[in-house]
Amino acid sequence: MRERGENTRTEFSTADLYDDFADRCCSCETQFRQYGGRREFSGQIRTIKCLDDNTLLRQMLETHSDGEVLVVDGSGSLGSALIGDVIAALGAKAGWSGVIIFGAIRDVRALSGVDFGVKALGSNPKKSAKRGAGQTDVVVSFGGISFTPGDWLYSDDDGILVSSEKLI
Repeated sequence: MRERGENTRTEFSTADLYDDFADRCCSCETQFRQYGGRREFSGQIRTIKCLDDNTLLRQMLETHSDGEVLVVDGSGSLGSALIGDVIAALGAKAGWSGVIIFGAIRDVRALSGVDFGVKALGSNPKKSAKRGAGQTDVVVSFGGISFTPGDWLYSDDDGILVSSEKLI
């Protein structure tokens, strides 16, 4: 593993991490698509549970981060996008490593140019509601695993790993 960049991102492979730490991590079974310009990202987990409403997501990504990953349980809904290029750029600027969206995103082409990790189920150009509904920093589950705030997440082209301890 080698360090790169000013923010000391570490290059890794989830396949290698799983081989080395299978007894200390879980693999997410859900098949996500890569959308962000940062194809591998990792950090401690923060969570949001919301349905077709991105108000809490935007508020959280506007706050300072030390490289966390935001996991958003959008109930698998593809009815409207929970994040686009503007909100992703806010997260990158605030120091977030990336987001996992169990739902839809928008601005696919623009997201690929943002140095920010974005994985989602699919895309939809429709904007989400702005009611402020949802919950933050709660355990969310999908893909056969639970995402607990404070645990560690590792994501690359192969998939997503979660561990209660930092692996690298």
